[in-house]
Amino acid sequence: MVGNVAETMAELEPEDFYLLSGVEQGMRFSEWVNVEKIPGYAGLSEENAEYRIDRCADRDLIRRKTIQYEGYQLTFMGYDALALHTFAERETVTGMGSSLGVGKESDVYEVETYRPMALKFHREGYTNFREVNKERDYTSDNNHVSWQYTARKAAEREYGALEDLYPQVSVPRPIDHNRHAIVMEKLPGPELANAKLRSEQAVGVLDLVLREMDLAYRAGYVHADISEYNVAVSDDGIVIFDWPQSVETDHENADELLARDVDNIVSYFVRKYPSETPDVDADAVADAIVDGEFESVRAYAGSEA
Repeated sequence: MVGNVAETMAELEPEDFYLLSGVEQGMRFSEWVNVEKIPGYAGLSEENAEYRIDRCADRDLIRRKTIQYEGYQLTFMGYDALALHTFAERETVTGMGSSLGVGKESDVYEVETYRPMALKFHREGYTNFREVNKERDYTSDNNHVSWQYTARKAAEREYGALEDLYPQVSVPRPIDHNRHAIVMEKLPGPELANAKLRSEQAVGVLDLVLREMDLAYRAGYVHADISEYNVAVSDDGIVIFDWPQSVETDHENADELLARDVDNIVSYFVRKYPSETPDVDADAVADAIVDGEFESVRAYAGSEA
């Protein structure tokens, strides 16, 4: 788990951000930035750079290695500080609150703008970078790839999808994006996995999820990672979130990924609400979405529920 950088932000001076930006620039070329190159990247004197290195290292914003040469790299907290500093300069974020959720690939916090919003820091690659690098389309063709690049590309992809989908599809409204971070609308309710639906609601909510998947397909996207953990439920309906793995519908595997998404969400309802959920032909539902003919799972059930 990466710590909340909000308290550290108040202690940082403008030159500290120059230092962090310099290390960030150097990481474009090597995993560890040679200490001798940092003053040039940061636009600081050698003496000032040395002082800023100590300040930032003491606050866990950068880390050092001394094998072969003395080098530095940003920690995720350092990367968080740069993104949050940019949001503050843009007046996108005026205050940072408590954690809304921590996962393997992201940390989400409540932030204050003109009203409470959510700030999502992507963490792809932080603990298992090599595996992430192999699996994600947005890193597979890049020869020099770092966790920093992986997380930034994930955020770029997710933000781009949200901009394309909102408001036609029920996704969080995107507000701003910088580096590996996204500011977006807060979720309206709990994840589907934590929601307690009444018996008479189960099939209706399943239909809502599948209709939003249909709308996303019409808008050119397949989520590619649908589960009960990235659908939020409220009295106003559902919101589908977490879109960094989404693919466009002209992707060679788009229909296969759509079929997997449909099977995942239908299987969840069958497990959680077995008496209420009809025996659905998930492949037929996916085909109906592709053909623009989906209306309700009941039309693809072996028996009525």
